[in-house]
Amino acid sequence: MELTVHGKQIDVGDSLRGHVAGKLEDLNQKYFNHATFATVTFSREGHGHLKTKAHISIQLGKNIMVVADGVENDPYVSFEIAATKVGKQLRRYKKKLRDHHERMEQTPESEISKARDYVLALEPEQDEKAAEQDDAQGNASGDPVVVAEMTTDIETMSVSEAVMRLDLSGESALLFRNASHGHLNLVRRRPDGNIGWIDPEGE
Repeated sequence: MELTVHGKQIDVGDSLRGHVAGKLEDLNQKYFNHATFATVTFSREGHGHLKTKAHISIQLGKNIMVVADGVENDPYVSFEIAATKVGKQLRRYKKKLRDHHERMEQTPESEISKARDYVLALEPEQDEKAAEQDDAQGNASGDPVVVAEMTTDIETMSVSEAVMRLDLSGESALLFRNASHGHLNLVRRRPDGNIGWIDPEGE
């Protein structure tokens, strides 16, 4: 497993780097042993930057990311909090991850759709008077400004696999092709903490 450890506004010494490497290697061997790379970032958090945030991101095989954060005064403690979360996620999905990994290794590229993934800028705030002038002059706002563009994969999987991928990644939504009928579906994280599933073909 390739590991990168770095800090933002904080020096990461050899001792902390070695602690991180040992812990993540133990987790990898215990639960999955297919991690390709991991990134751990330490940064200052909170008012006056009194706390340290540890952000762990691990890629397990093909397109599966496990993400967790920990925030505490001590960087070792913040990392342990994040690593404990990673361990719980890997333990919860251990069997499903192994099955998913084996299936994805056998999935031909033709079954994976490519899509464009855009990041759009929020429109700048306008004061009420300027907004009224724009309305009066008929100045309709144009398309949103694209600030980033990349390629993403839309994979075929079951709903339970999609829920697992969403939970592990910490993302708010995942678009996928439903293996049971081949059409596009979406799972999303709801404000109440549950997962929503949108299936246009379910009607």
